Amino acid sequence: MPAVTADTLTLPRLPDLPETTTDWRPVRKVVAARKSYEGEGFQVRRPFPGVDLPSADPFLLLDHMGAVEYGPGEAKGAPWHPHRGFETVTYMIDGAFEHLDSTGGGGLIKDGATQWMTAGSGVLHSELPPPDMVAKGGLFHGVQLWVNLPRAAKWTPPRYQDIKAHDIRLLASDDGGALVRVIAGDLAGHRGPGTTHTPITYLHATAAPGARLAFPWPADFNAMVYVLSGKGFVGHERRPLEEGELAVLGNGEALTLRAATEWDVLVLGGLPLDEPVARYGPFVMNTRQEILDAIEDFQAGRLGGTHVPHVGPADEELEK
Repeated sequence: MPAVTADTLTLPRLPDLPETTTDWRPVRKVVAARKSYEGEGFQVRRPFPGVDLPSADPFLLLDHMGAVEYGPGEAKGAPWHPHRGFETVTYMIDGAFEHLDSTGGGGLIKDGATQWMTAGSGVLHSELPPPDMVAKGGLFHGVQLWVNLPRAAKWTPPRYQDIKAHDIRLLASDDGGALVRVIAGDLAGHRGPGTTHTPITYLHATAAPGARLAFPWPADFNAMVYVLSGKGFVGHERRPLEEGELAVLGNGEALTLRAATEWDVLVLGGLPLDEPVARYGPFVMNTRQEILDAIEDFQAGRLGGTHVPHVGPADEELEK
C-alpha cells in the first residue's frame, strides 16, 4: 500500500506556504470511525454519518473498507441494490471490486482506480469481489464516498466515470516528502480527473515520517482529513490524528498537516448545498414524498431502466 506510487522528486510541487501563514484552518472536531457491516456482511469503518457527525454537506457517507487480508472464501461484497439522488465514488487502493449495473454494463475497479457512479434518477448495481479473490483471498483496501446531488441534478440520467490509476493527477508536497493524488477537484491549480455535479476536492496523500503537507483551500469549501493508516498532526495547533479518525476543520484558506509515522490520509471538502435532505437507505432526495416515490418505483421495477453510459474522465460529453 498504496497502489499508485511515484518518485516525488519528479513531480510538480505544491506552493511553499510559510508557517507564518495567518489563515490556517483550525481543527474543530475529531471523530472516531464506527464499525459497521454492509452488503453480505463485510466490515467497514464509518466516520460519518453518525452521532458525532450527522452531516458533512455535501458528503453523505464515508466507508473505509479494510485494509484486510482475506482468506479463501472470506471476501464479501454488496449484491444487487438500488440508488437514486446522489453519487457513489469507489476508490480501490489494493484488491478489486467488480461492478455490474442494471443495463448489463460494468467494470473492474482495482489497484488505485476509481469508479464514479452518478445514480441520478436511479440505477441498480452490484459491487462484488471478483471470483479469483473469493477463491484465493488476498489484500483488500478501499474507500467509498457518497456525494449528494443538488436538487437540480437529482433526476439527471445515470452515468459512470472509470478513472484508471494512471489518470489520477500526481503532485508532491513543497518539501518533497509527501505524494498527493488528486482524484477530483482543484488543488493549487492542478485538477484531478473526476468530473462532479457538486463542487468538491478529493485527495489521497502519503507522507513520509516528518514530512509537511500544506496547501491552499477554497474559503467557501468545508474541509476534513481522514486517516487510512499511520499517525500525524493536523492544523497549525498540531492536533494528533491516527488511523480511523477524521478531523473536521474550521474556517480558513489553507490546510497544514505533518506526518509522525508514514501516514496515509484522505483530504476532502466541498461547497455545502444547504438544501433539505431526505434519506432512506440507498435513496437520497429532498422530500419525504420523493423517497416514497423512489421506493414505489423500485418495487414496481421502474428504477434503473435507462441506458447508463460508461465514460472515461476525458470524455467531452461530461459537463463540469
